Amino acid sequence: MSEEREIPEDHVSAGNLMDSRTSHLDDELSERLEEAFHKTTFNIYLQDVAKIASEYNPIDLAYAASRLPPDARTVLYENLPDLEAKVSFMISTDGPTRSAIFRILSDEELKHLIEKMPADEAIWVLDDLPERHYRRVLDKLETKKALQIRELQKHSRNSAGRLMTNEFFAFPLETTIAEAASYIRENPGIDMTRRTFVLDEKGELQGFVPARNLIVNPPSLPLSQVMREVEHKASPEATREEVVDLVERYKIPALPIVNQENFLIGVITYEDIVEAIEDIADETIGLMAGTAEDVSEYDPVYRRFCSRAPWLLVTLFAGLVSASIMSYFQQIEPTLLALIVFFIPLINGMSGNVGVQCSTVLVRSMAIGVLSSGKKGEAALKEFTLGTMTGIFFGLLCGMIVYLLSDFSIGDFAGDSLQLGITVAFGILGASLTATTLGVASPFFFAKIGVDPALASGPIVTAFNDIMSMTMFFILSGILDSLLFS
Repeated sequence: MSEEREIPEDHVSAGNLMDSRTSHLDDELSERLEEAFHKTTFNIYLQDVAKIASEYNPIDLAYAASRLPPDARTVLYENLPDLEAKVSFMISTDGPTRSAIFRILSDEELKHLIEKMPADEAIWVLDDLPERHYRRVLDKLETKKALQIRELQKHSRNSAGRLMTNEFFAFPLETTIAEAASYIRENPGIDMTRRTFVLDEKGELQGFVPARNLIVNPPSLPLSQVMREVEHKASPEATREEVVDLVERYKIPALPIVNQENFLIGVITYEDIVEAIEDIADETIGLMAGTAEDVSEYDPVYRRFCSRAPWLLVTLFAGLVSASIMSYFQQIEPTLLALIVFFIPLINGMSGNVGVQCSTVLVRSMAIGVLSSGKKGEAALKEFTLGTMTGIFFGLLCGMIVYLLSDFSIGDFAGDSLQLGITVAFGILGASLTATTLGVASPFFFAKIGVDPALASGPIVTAFNDIMSMTMFFILSGILDSLLFS
């Protein structure tokens, strides 16, 4: 039987994600596993691994397994104490670990493993199986379990239909509390007791009974007298984001999923929503960082490179475009370019941060549901105002500093001090306004075309922002040179 490992209080620094209780536990467990697998005698290291597998929670072992070589992951799995621990391990671990373990499991072993899992968990585990292997295992499963899994697989990966479980308690209106309680006791494998749903004679959803109502009311009462109205439900085609927003806003412990005829076909629990939020966060972080990889530090280097390289090509081509723009302006105004070329990194850095701030704030507001369609204009106006204030303040500040540096001959700045200061000031203002426009428009644009707005903070928009801001800087510099200093 696994036991909880205590982490000393003085080893935990509040607020530091790298110094949390779970991170200390992961480090301790990884260290013990590495020591065990480095033993020279085969029997000794197997004995140590088996001891570790029996002492720790299988969920903690599942996280630690991702740090081990593939062969070591399978050894750890084989030394888990019982089938229940193996089920918990497989549900909690990552895709590469499952794939490694699948290679050593027979179809019969995998069948026993899947039959012990809830159908909604089994479908995610089976997603890591090759298609032919998947079909073989499904054919071996008992008919009811196989049917449940096939029903869930019909729905797209990021839909409510895939998130839901089709194991729940639902009774006719006339069912008494005693009858419902008896059925629930006889089916301990169905972990869905927070809400018991009530159906009419046609099978349509009529209401739900909170768990407390089953306890405090007389056993002879029918469910129809203690049920509550279902205020919120969703269709299986609803997106993952829609379901998360609904459950989070109304704090729904069990969201019913109904088809077009209002028949109850599944339920999404709060735990399912937490997992969905984690997946959304991982994908969003990846998009904002400019990578298609899962956020994990233990994947092979070559795979991580292949997932990042396409995004970095965007930056490469953006740099070539920027160089072409600079070359073009050099042909038109070589003296002007020599004057302002030192400030291009400053302009790109300021504009990039201004644009990322705008887009990130808007993306966050969209993600947590505080920005509705009717508020888009108001939010955009606020960001434009902030962008203008930022451009004016930092433009004046930087212009004055550059003027003083040039006037006192500090640094290697050639040319007229006033011209240089005004040019840089207007350059920062123009670049900030350009970046604000792009930072405000891009999240709304991506949301409108059905693409994750997190791309607005990714390398595509960042690179485009650099090009636009630098071009604006050159154009304004040329206009000022022609109008004020010619």
